[in-house]
Order: sequence, then C-alpha cells, then structure tokens
Amino acid sequence: MVTLAVVGAGSRGTAYARHAVEHGGAEVVAVADPLETRRTRFPGAARYPDWRALAALPRQADAVIIATLDRDHVEPAERFAELGYHILLEKPMAVTEEDCRRIVAAAERSGSVFAVCHVLRYMPYTKALRALLDEGRVGEIVSIQHLEPVGWWHQAHSYVRGNWRRSDESTFMLLAKSCHDLDWLVHLAGRPVTRVSSFGGLKHFTAANRPAGAADRCLECAVEATCPYSASRLYLPLAGQDIWPLSVITDDLSEEGVRRALATGPYGRCVYACDNDVVDHQVVNLEFEGGATASFTMTAFTPSMHRQTRVFGTHGSIEGDGDRLTVTDFVTGETTTIDTRPTGDATAAGGHGGGDGGLVGAFLEAIATGDRSRVLSSPSESLHSHLIAFAAEQSRLTGTTVPLE
Repeated sequence: MVTLAVVGAGSRGTAYARHAVEHGGAEVVAVADPLETRRTRFPGAARYPDWRALAALPRQADAVIIATLDRDHVEPAERFAELGYHILLEKPMAVTEEDCRRIVAAAERSGSVFAVCHVLRYMPYTKALRALLDEGRVGEIVSIQHLEPVGWWHQAHSYVRGNWRRSDESTFMLLAKSCHDLDWLVHLAGRPVTRVSSFGGLKHFTAANRPAGAADRCLECAVEATCPYSASRLYLPLAGQDIWPLSVITDDLSEEGVRRALATGPYGRCVYACDNDVVDHQVVNLEFEGGATASFTMTAFTPSMHRQTRVFGTHGSIEGDGDRLTVTDFVTGETTTIDTRPTGDATAAGGHGGGDGGLVGAFLEAIATGDRSRVLSSPSESLHSHLIAFAAEQSRLTGTTVPLE
C-alpha cells in the first residue's frame, strides 16, 4: 500500500487523493491545509495547518500530492523532493519560467517519481488516438487542429469570479487552463515545438458589456433570469450535493449556505462587475521540429464538452470529439469509427474523461513497481509544455513569433 500526504486539500487535491484511496488502494496518512474543514476530509490522517509543519518532520509518507494554489507550488515541491517524497504535482508546475526550472531541477536531483498532472495524456481516448498514430494509420502527421471548449459557465466560475480570474494573483489563462492542451499536442506530435505565435484577449466579461439594470450580485439582480452567467442558476440547483463546482464556493452545502455564499462571497458577483483580467478567447499556432504545425483555440463561449481534435496526415486523417475517433483512409476512402467513451465527462467533476483516475493509477503503479515509464511525461517534457505557454503569452502581448530552444 502506498501512503500519501496531501498538501492542499482543495478541489483537485481531494479528487486525486480520493481516486488513490478508492481505486488505487492507497492510504492518506497526512493532510496539510490552512482550512480545518479540509483537513478533516481524510479521517485518521495527521493534520497540519501548513505544509511547512509537515515538511519539518522526517518523511511521513511514500508520496505527496501538491495541490496548493499555483503560485505556491515551488517551495513545497523543492522541499518534499529534498525529503525523498515521490511527488504528484498539480498543473501548472509554477507561474514563472524560473520557478518551473527550479522544480524540475529538484525533481531530477531527488531521483523520486515525479508526475505533473497532465491528465489528458491518461484518458482512454488519448491512448486510443496515440495507438492509431503509432500504427501509422494516417502516415506522417502534417497538421493538427485542436479546440478547448472551456464552457460559458466554467469560464464564469473559475476565470471571472474564481481563483484564476487575475493574472497577478494566479497566472495567465493559457498557463492556468491550457497547459493541459499544449502538453497534449506535443504528446500527439511526438516532437518538440520550435516556434509559437498567439492572439487573444478579454472580449466579453467587462463593465462595457454590463446589461442595463444589472446589480452587483445575482441574488439582487433584476435581469438575472435572462443572463447566461447567473450564479443563482448555476449553484442553487446543486444545493445539498458535495460536488464541484459547488464544493469550491462553500463548505455549507445547504441551500441557506449556498445563498449566504452568493450574497457575501466572490462567486455571487455579476460577471460584468468583477476584477478579472484574464483572456476569454485565445488562439495559438505551433510549429514542431520537422515542420508539422498545430492550431489551438481556447474559448469560453461554448457548451461544456470534450475537446475537439482533427489530425491530418499524409495517408489519412482522424476526427475526434473526446468520445469517438473517426479515421479516414486515403487509399481505400473508407472510414472507421472507434468508441472510446469513458465513465465521466470532460469536467473536473467528471474526472476529465477518465484522465484523473488514469493519472493517479499510473503514479501509484510507478511507485509500487519502480517502473517510471508508467508516468507518461518526464520532468523535462513537462517543462517544455510550460515553456510553450510562456512563449505563447509573450507572442500574444508583443505581436511577435517566439522561438523555443
């Protein structure tokens, strides 16, 4: 049995730990979090109000899940690597290039199993897609189109009202949300990226688009019933359920508790009266070593659904919707559809289409067996995908094409 410490027992840290316990046979023996309600989520585990209190002790577990706020990753990652813990680190690794490099250096020095939570690599859908590419079903990859449909309500929840709404308090949107996707494109192409260009901005969620008569909070708003981003419509029907995204806004899941949170907390604010500054749409163009290209679109203005992808090769093409892959053979003209539909949907609540469970299972297997190949991205590969995000943001802000080493 692999023993685990959880540093940051919020939504993601708790989800990974519960997967490990319920499906991987692991045991959580220590939890470090500033909030008492979160420290009690794993009965029997030792409780610490801060990760430093845990890190001041000799190693207390085989591995640690680090899921603090993004900008607070670097110090615990370095310290727990020094103590010899195996590390499962929530993405993004860190919010600066320097801190990402510090974490990778610490992981490589430690020699322990180190996995960044690139959950898309571990989806059954991805494994099936990679198998088709490895079999040569499309020949050589020439280009890829990829869409991340964030979802209108998810954008409002996380990136307008929530923890990732401001780049100075968290990080820029592409790194916070889409380092998943940039890493996934590198995983598909099997080659590093050499050049990046990007465009995008904050189009809709600004005071200039505030409807006439809108209040500062949804509970008091005369036009709330016709607003797509109504917090009342999003959260109140979930009252009584310990699920994301409700679990993020309050620990009191009763209807009264939810209403109190909407009346006083950040998640009840009008989306046109927040202090958000991250983009709500962005496109990124990538050139890979060898000349293949990819175009990536991240947009808020979609339903919440799986990513959409097209892979164009010299001998065939593949269209994927997160559930099914349709392969067209250019020699025969025939199409074949492969159903990879997982349990759960594309959201965090749905386990990212099987990716959360696949990641945690691979991490535990790597520890138990000593086979590091179970983890599908090395520290240096994870660094490369983060460097792509930094380059894309530089391109967006400067209007230049940015080369990568």
